[in-house]
Amino acid sequence: MIERVWIIASGLLLVVAAILLWRNNLSAAFVIAALGACAWFLSYRAQLREKIPDEEDLSEEPEVSTGNESDVKDENED
Repeated sequence: MIERVWIIASGLLLVVAAILLWRNNLSAAFVIAALGACAWFLSYRAQLREKIPDEEDLSEEPEVSTGNESDVKDENED
């Protein structure tokens, strides 16, 4: 839902930037286009946040092996 809002904002800002460019207001067109790019990146970030679970959602931390067999022997000796 929130990514759709950012996509719409990005599209509207792009249209406004195109109008300002057409009217030869280059500095304002650049600023509005930069804000449109930021809105697009925020929509992309919102999509990624939905796909990737938060660290709080994970019940257990995965075990990381160093590949050293002595680590395994040391753990078994305890």
